[in-house]
Amino acid sequence: MGARKKSPTLRITVCAMLTALGVVALLLGSLLDSLDLSAAAIASVLCIYAVIEIGGSAPWLIWLATALLGLVLLPQKSPAAFYLFIGCYPILKEKLEKLPRHTGNLLKALCFAVMVALSALVLLIFFPTELLYEKKWMTIGVAALGYATLWLYDFALSRLITFYLVRLRNRLGLKWKK
Repeated sequence: MGARKKSPTLRITVCAMLTALGVVALLLGSLLDSLDLSAAAIASVLCIYAVIEIGGSAPWLIWLATALLGLVLLPQKSPAAFYLFIGCYPILKEKLEKLPRHTGNLLKALCFAVMVALSALVLLIFFPTELLYEKKWMTIGVAALGYATLWLYDFALSRLITFYLVRLRNRLGLKWKK
């Protein structure tokens, strides 16, 4: 199977399918309380394909549509709120990895801190029963675990992107003509 031409219809169809898959992943996280962050991370991985193959504004539109549909449709809003801020990380990762290594890592950590703080703020303001930490040490512990998870997630994304580019892209025939 050869490379596919980027027709507008195919682009829209692929973007719609990636958005729908993202909402389904968020729905699974919404139904199982302990999977809200995992569901947001899994849904954000879907943007990688759009970043690599489609490019342009498509990954941003997929991210935004998935987040908004999740906030509107899901019974529990925390996976969608986390996705709203953390889900754009794979898109930002491409841009930040073009910078020098230490600068990129510092900006990744800063972006992550801002994203987590904004998602927690949205949950506290609009959905106060979704996120409650009674003790300050729990908040500090969650933040420390969050940074450890960021670097693990970043490493896993890099490996997944490499695996897709080296092994899967040509075998599956998913490469598009530029």
